[in-house]
Amino acid sequence: MTGDLFTIGQLARTTGLPVKTIRYWSDQGLVPPAGRTAAGYRLYDQAALVRLGFVRTLRDLDLDLATIRRLADRDLALDDVARTHARALDIRIRALQLQRSVLRAVAHRAGTTTEEIALMHKLAALSDTERKRLIHDFIDDTFADLDLGEQFLPLMRAAMPELPEQPSQRQLDAWIELAELVSDPDFRSALRSAAQAQARAVAEVGEPSAQGHQDMAGLLHRRVSEARQTGVAPDSPQAAPVVDELAAAYAEHTGSTDTPAFRQWLADLMDASTDRRYERYWDLLAVINDGPRPDTELSACAEWLTAAPRAGLR
Repeated sequence: MTGDLFTIGQLARTTGLPVKTIRYWSDQGLVPPAGRTAAGYRLYDQAALVRLGFVRTLRDLDLDLATIRRLADRDLALDDVARTHARALDIRIRALQLQRSVLRAVAHRAGTTTEEIALMHKLAALSDTERKRLIHDFIDDTFADLDLGEQFLPLMRAAMPELPEQPSQRQLDAWIELAELVSDPDFRSALRSAAQAQARAVAEVGEPSAQGHQDMAGLLHRRVSEARQTGVAPDSPQAAPVVDELAAAYAEHTGSTDTPAFRQWLADLMDASTDRRYERYWDLLAVINDGPRPDTELSACAEWLTAAPRAGLR
């Protein structure tokens, strides 16, 4: 190095770029030399060092040399080049994070096909608008023509995946899994069947108030959790008083009578809410949006109740 100037060989050793590449970019006017030695060899300054990193990053982003030259011809100051370089690196880092997320997902699965890998990569690279469109399409396809009450669809549409500018690996993994989940025809079909059962319930007994729904969920959670914690199996005689209490409470809540037909209706309604993939849907959204995780205990309580003979399933 001569003073604050680099020879092309020194620049290559500092940046890790081949001399041939630096010379070519220099010939193209992308990284002009700051001067020459007495023997005519090129010398480069600190600005050239920064510009080399800038050009390399843009090439890594698949920008062609003509586009890079137009950026270089703007005659940016060193601090402007550095800021632009930083922004370009942010884009590159995000792209690498997405690639890493896909590779890790593949590594945890056996027998992943090249088509599945391509799909996962496509899902990971979706824009914010495209992510929301995918969820809206899922909601429309699964629920839009069903009367599920005034609260249901607004709640579903309000919960959109919002990946931050710099998502964590966990958030990226969650988004890929969520996108695959809502694209799964079997999940959509099962969820639609559950929604149809819910729609029948709304048609027969009306839509419960938010407070009423919360009260019944709280009662189910409390009584079944107590039973489970004390080792009461759903098919045991000790389960009968718990089922009787819950059936009577639900009948009163819906303005119905606790009959065998009502218990079958209640069992069908509970059974429709026990698909753990729906619970996983909300769990993944919570990870992506860095929000509170859903209560998984409620699904376990509903599963316990549907397994009880007195609920009407057996």
